[in-house]
Amino acid sequence: MPAKANPLSLNPLQLRTLALLQAMARLPGLATPLPDTGAIFLAQIPHPHGDHFHIGERVVAARDASGLQNPSVWAALERKGLVKGNFPFALTLTKEGLEYDTAPASGILREGGHH
Repeated sequence: MPAKANPLSLNPLQLRTLALLQAMARLPGLATPLPDTGAIFLAQIPHPHGDHFHIGERVVAARDASGLQNPSVWAALERKGLVKGNFPFALTLTKEGLEYDTAPASGILREGGHH
C-alpha cells in the first residue's frame, strides 16, 4: 500500500514552509550538514525584498513564504519533529523534515530571475 500523502496532516502554510526549508537545506551557503544525524542546520533564513526572495537560483513570492516569519508555524513543525528551532534566527531541519514529501507545495519555487 502506498504511503499516505501528508501523514502528519500539515496545513498548507506549514507544508509550504517546510518545502522552502528543504530547498534551503540543499544550498551549501545556507546549510550545514550535522554529522551522524542526517539533519541540516540553517544559520540564516532569507528575508523577502519587495514581493519575493531568492533561494539559490529559485524565486519565491513573499506571500508563499509567510510561514518563515510565523512563530506558530515553527512551533507546529517542531512539535511534529520536522525542525528544531530558535525562532526567528536559525533552525535545524531534522532527517524526518528533510525526507517529508512536500510535493504538493513544490510549485511555489520558480525558476530564477527577477520579476
